[in-house]
Amino acid sequence: QAQLVESGGGLVQAGGSLKLSCAVSGRPTGSRSIGWLRQSPGKEREFVATISWSGTTAAYADSVKGRFTISRDNAKTTFYLQMNNLKTEDSGVYYCTSSGNNPYQLLSGSYNFRGPGTQVTVSS
Repeated sequence: QAQLVESGGGLVQAGGSLKLSCAVSGRPTGSRSIGWLRQSPGKEREFVATISWSGTTAAYADSVKGRFTISRDNAKTTFYLQMNNLKTEDSGVYYCTSSGNNPYQLLSGSYNFRGPGTQVTVSS
């Protein structure tokens, strides 16, 4: 059974940076991509960023392009989300998620597996 566990969330001032990590044990069978979704109170879950397991293809939500970077280590056991120039609207629970055999699944905000989440709070 695959496991995804996030870490690195916290409280930061607007304009600051945080780096989230996702520890992966066991690649989910048939999964084509891994990435990050987030959810804020009163809002629907939304796509943030995704990367293929090979690390060759990445995609970002328009709201985070140029500020966030998704990456992975060579062993494919840890994935990261570097978040710079954070805004108050970036606050929420961030989930590390993996897709099924559709590599674009995460872009719709759906997923096959996810971790428990890590809270990110950006203060003004």
